[in-house]
Amino acid sequence: MPSIPQIQIRQTPAKIGIETTRGQMEIRQPKPQMQQETQAAQLSIEQYKPQLTIDQSKAFAAYTGGTMRELNDRLVSGYQQNFMQALAKRVDAGNQLAAIHKPGNTIAEIYGTDNKALPIPESRGPASMGNVQIRFETPPPKIDFRAAKVDIRIETQPVEINYTVGSINMYLLQKNTFEIIPPSIDTIG
Repeated sequence: MPSIPQIQIRQTPAKIGIETTRGQMEIRQPKPQMQQETQAAQLSIEQYKPQLTIDQSKAFAAYTGGTMRELNDRLVSGYQQNFMQALAKRVDAGNQLAAIHKPGNTIAEIYGTDNKALPIPESRGPASMGNVQIRFETPPPKIDFRAAKVDIRIETQPVEINYTVGSINMYLLQKNTFEIIPPSIDTIG
């Protein structure tokens, strides 16, 4: 039996070559710049001297009579009191003379006992332990405090971003082919 001629078909596919390089991204953050200024704390203390005050004027008045004004004031005041006492005595004696009809109110008894002179007023001040006054004053210290100051300045740097674009290279690695081979026809006989 004779064979049936067959057609042959040959086909090769096309092949594409692709080469890529990746894109690269680089991100860089520079450090911030910081400046710091500090002012130191200040403390100042001023201490004042204590003051001692001694007032002996009352003691001097007790010893010597004090100033002329004080001495005169005491004498005048004392003479005024003596005058008032003497006046009261004279009024009392006059009242007794008015009642001469009563026994014991004779002129000799009234004026015979009146032989004491009035005392001279005291020219000195009173003696006392409190005549000397002592005052001791301690003023408080003056304290001035200034707190420390810190000044911080920060300058941030911008972010640096660099991007390198990748590439794609496409090429034909193998061409496609389509081939039809007819059967051979025997023309000879």
